[in-house]
Amino acid sequence: MSTFVVVGGDAAGMSAASKAKRDDPNVDVIVFEQGEWVSYGACGLPYYIKGEIQSLEDLVSVSPEEFREDRDIDLRIGHEVVDIDPSNRTVTARSDAGEVVQEYDHLLVATGSEAVAPPIDGLDRTGVYTLGSMSDGKDLREYVGRARSEGELQQPDRGPACQFLETCNGPVGIVGGGYIGVEMAEALAENGFEVHLFQRGDRILKQFSAATSEAVFDHLNEQNVAIYLNAEVRELAGDDAVQAVVTGDDRVPVEMVLVGTGVRPRTDLAKDAGIELGETGAIATDAYRETNLPDVYAAGDCAEAEHVVTSEQVYVPLALTANRHGRAIGQTIAGTPTEGGGVAGTAAVKAFEVEAARTGILDHETARDAGFDPVTETIEAKSRAGYYPEGGTVRVTLTVDGPSGRVLGGSLVSEYGEGAVHRSHALVSAVTEGITVDELSNYDLAYAPPFNTTWDPILTAAKVVDSRR
Repeated sequence: MSTFVVVGGDAAGMSAASKAKRDDPNVDVIVFEQGEWVSYGACGLPYYIKGEIQSLEDLVSVSPEEFREDRDIDLRIGHEVVDIDPSNRTVTARSDAGEVVQEYDHLLVATGSEAVAPPIDGLDRTGVYTLGSMSDGKDLREYVGRARSEGELQQPDRGPACQFLETCNGPVGIVGGGYIGVEMAEALAENGFEVHLFQRGDRILKQFSAATSEAVFDHLNEQNVAIYLNAEVRELAGDDAVQAVVTGDDRVPVEMVLVGTGVRPRTDLAKDAGIELGETGAIATDAYRETNLPDVYAAGDCAEAEHVVTSEQVYVPLALTANRHGRAIGQTIAGTPTEGGGVAGTAAVKAFEVEAARTGILDHETARDAGFDPVTETIEAKSRAGYYPEGGTVRVTLTVDGPSGRVLGGSLVSEYGEGAVHRSHALVSAVTEGITVDELSNYDLAYAPPFNTTWDPILTAAKVVDSRR
């Protein structure tokens, strides 16, 4: 019987453990997780804090008991792996009960990521939060709950519109205009907080197209979220507790600050064991997610992956990638070598009544570095048949290689429920398969008046950019 040891009990780790045990019940699977939570949906934390999701347990996909009893996985919560010894094929884990040394035949490092701590004075003040774990989510939910129970805010029917409430808690600050920053702006504003969002660059959601960023920016403004662009936060000022966000131009009073400036791979354990890191700073692997050490794999938010457009190694920490690569490793361990597949950087975000999605390469400098000559066009089209009594608009940005017409990437934004996210799936296919914009314009996409126009906005965008490249 072989022993498969997994370090890290979230998406990649538990997917690999479950798949290996399912495909080969004779494999002895041991998972070490330093925290108290496993197999949870961290992406749902903003909606838990907002109040749409009532319990942290609702974010857990599979309970520890199910892993142990139903899947026969030796799951050890509260065990921090502090050493990997590849020469002796052992890991050392530490818990309240002491240390244990465990041998392995195959090892998966799935240590995830951690919140980036930007060079800002005052990050250690009371009232400064991050959102990188279930515990962080619990702390933020409790903060919102305390404000409500003390009668300092009133739950609005829609939108923040804080100045129109009889009572209003806040103001609060958010540092960072990425996914977490935008989602948390909604979560806090809908709970009656006066929200101030600080973005270092010249636009929010910089991973999306400029047109998408502009649409989300305008909508956040309509919801009375104050956004400060080109705002380099220098200090979170105050005594023991944070009292103000200080930039080069402003000093904005706040009672709480969420720092959401991104994540970085958690790689210290791997590096100390001699596992090589790539240029991105994440763990380098081959197509089967194996590292430079034999029988040692890495997946999830601590590892690199190959981009389907550029064929370069990138760091794109997203949930589906972690699950997909973990599952592939499980199959490999069970005797069927399986590649994890590349990534397109596909992502989606919701901001109040707006939804947005992106995939592939949108940045022209990145495209040129990969040998392409990019051309970008943006169109706006109806989301449903013009005579249908409901519907809205969809703004589509397409980036293609001018000479070849290859679809490099896309970004979409629409009113919530009008299909920007679901339409992006067609672009994911185009980007992944490397088809041309002419081929995309001939996609046989579904049509019915309640769902679409005869010419889907994706097809319209393809025709426009093809005619102008």
